[in-house]
Amino acid sequence: MLRIEGPEWLDDLPRPALGPGAADEDRMAWVLDVLDRQVAERTGGPFAAAVFGGPDGAVLGVGVNRVEPTATCVAHAEVLALAEATQRVGRYSLAGTGAVLVTSTEPCAMCLGALVWGGVGRVVCAAADADARAIGFDEGDKPADWVAALGRRGIEVVHDVHRDRAVAAMRRYVDQGGTVYNG
Repeated sequence: MLRIEGPEWLDDLPRPALGPGAADEDRMAWVLDVLDRQVAERTGGPFAAAVFGGPDGAVLGVGVNRVEPTATCVAHAEVLALAEATQRVGRYSLAGTGAVLVTSTEPCAMCLGALVWGGVGRVVCAAADADARAIGFDEGDKPADWVAALGRRGIEVVHDVHRDRAVAAMRRYVDQGGTVYNG
């Protein structure tokens, strides 16, 4: 059986009650706080994500990149946040929950597929794909029109929410000797 454990500090992290109408900036600020902790604790790659949803806009799932510490290629922040969220609601899709995926970097090729099957209605991104590639991460072969493709599926994409802060965290990760895998 596959088990992907998060870092211990993630279990004790207070989850905000921002409400269903919370601003993207407020949700992203919290996700970037998680990212800052991930980088400071050196518990995985420089990526974090959370799924907000339900009638109260609660954090349904949170994930940080665990690829290297777990030797698991699919342990991306978005995948782990979606997995926790779907387990929390007790079904494989978040469709109908008002789910919003807030991620520190635009989804890679793998995460792009996961968010479609995960049933989210919105994706809010901080850093761009180009930012991750600039530090050496291989984001995979995504369609050039991935935003339009998601739009055709009814999924809205918002870009550049606190982008500079997310890019700074990725750079700190590299500066402190973090592994850039698949580059």
